[in-house]
Amino acid sequence: MLPSGKACWTVPFERNSLFVGRGAQLERLEGILFAESQFSRVAITGLGGVGKTQVVLELAYRIKERYPDCSVLWLPVTNSENLQQAYLKAGRQLGITGLEEGRADVKKLVQDHLGQESAGQWLMIFDNADDIDMWIKKSENEGGSRALKDYLPRSSQGRIIFTTRSRKVAVDLARKVIEVSEMDKETAELLLRKSLINPDLLNSRSDTLELLQQLIFLPLAIVQAVAYINKNGMTFSDYISLLKDQEQTFIDLLSKDFEDDGRYPEAKNPIATTWLISFEQIRRLDILAAEYLSFMCCIDPRDIPQSLLPPAQSREKVMDAIGTLNAYSFVSRQPSDNSLGLHRLVHLATRNWLRREGSLAQWTLKAVARLNEILPNNNHENRNVWRIYLHHARYVLDPSFIEDEVKEKTELLWKFSMCLYSDGRYDEAEKPFFQVMEVEKRVLGQEHPDTLTSAANLASTYRNQGRWKEAEKLDVQVMETRKRVLGQEHPSTLTSMGNLALTWKSQDRDIEAFNLMNKCCHLQEKKLGVDHPHTISSLQTLKEWEMASSEVKS
Repeated sequence: MLPSGKACWTVPFERNSLFVGRGAQLERLEGILFAESQFSRVAITGLGGVGKTQVVLELAYRIKERYPDCSVLWLPVTNSENLQQAYLKAGRQLGITGLEEGRADVKKLVQDHLGQESAGQWLMIFDNADDIDMWIKKSENEGGSRALKDYLPRSSQGRIIFTTRSRKVAVDLARKVIEVSEMDKETAELLLRKSLINPDLLNSRSDTLELLQQLIFLPLAIVQAVAYINKNGMTFSDYISLLKDQEQTFIDLLSKDFEDDGRYPEAKNPIATTWLISFEQIRRLDILAAEYLSFMCCIDPRDIPQSLLPPAQSREKVMDAIGTLNAYSFVSRQPSDNSLGLHRLVHLATRNWLRREGSLAQWTLKAVARLNEILPNNNHENRNVWRIYLHHARYVLDPSFIEDEVKEKTELLWKFSMCLYSDGRYDEAEKPFFQVMEVEKRVLGQEHPDTLTSAANLASTYRNQGRWKEAEKLDVQVMETRKRVLGQEHPSTLTSMGNLALTWKSQDRDIEAFNLMNKCCHLQEKKLGVDHPHTISSLQTLKEWEMASSEVKS
């Protein structure tokens, strides 16, 4: 038993700045623990680096100040060895006898002691309780065969807090769950101010806000960035330029180690490295969730339709996998349109994880294949469907992610450009049309029908942009090549004639345009018939030109 008036204290950290701005959450936690006795177990959950440990650390110090007779036991659940040592330290401070005897079950001795009313008030904090297996799988060490969950003491005078990245673990262990989210702008700026050596950097309001936005207002990412800024004597704009440089530069910054008195000696400080633990846990616990995370890091992290995710065995499996990622705060659900959002920094860190595993290219190709499969054609009636996928196609088609000559990418590039064209986004369609044409020139040859079709589409794009000379040059090349390769009366050749006529008409070369369109109509009537859609369209255009010309003359 503890000596009278002496409380046990095993908290390993000093107070630090990461707690900034969490007063409301702390008051809520205190109220739950001490005013609502039915919630004797409470879990704090949230994304790695969001400040869960710091909230509970501040609570521990306040408990020490307000309730000097309350014992506070801090037990890190980073691994079995650390947990065992923490239990042993707590047992010694509690004055428990028999701890060193042979195969003594230290956790059972601590449990029995705290279960007695004579132990007084106590608070147990299990920090980083992320691995559910540690809690539910039985261990035969220490002379017993029990799961860690079975060692949790019960007492009207005791309370238990868990910090965990997984909401699923939180729900399994506690009766009350509190989520810690990213900081708001004002709180994040306060943290920035407290951590900076040179507070004058905050004078640039635009740079300050942009830096915090780049770091998604995540406390650990902010502290890590400030450590780098302080060490190198740089400005916010300098650091922001590094973040915007290249993806790998951003990852390198997220992977920089830094001094942090609020973390365990064996723990890795960098935010990118911190999440590796969660990635591995997800891969071990839910294969489909790991696959979805890998897939989503290869597309745009915003507004991800659930329909874009690769199909699974059942809808239940899909919901479980999404639930796992949401439980780790890696994805957020958007109820309004049933889409998902992936944290930007998590997106980058996951890409880095896959790159280190040697599987980023493989997952990028899977994303390309899935988009090829699900992106509909550019018919007008499909517009509402393909619009929700276009920004994901744009992301995965980034030339730095995959080689141009990959067949699947060229197919997606073609569909992407056609949808943009049909949506009237001609400036955006120009580049992918040009890329497709260049790839087809190299792979298929300059006179291949597919290459000529791509060139014709690019010419139409130029025409819709008002770039008449560039459109005319391509139209002539396509038409002359098709005449030579396919013949003058081939439908594709006739289409080229009509396109060139349109380009001339746009340049007010009315006579040349009229004569060429008239010739095109006669050949289409002969080759395709008067009822063919192409013939009807060309005749209608010619009729409109004649009417417009008559109105001008009159």
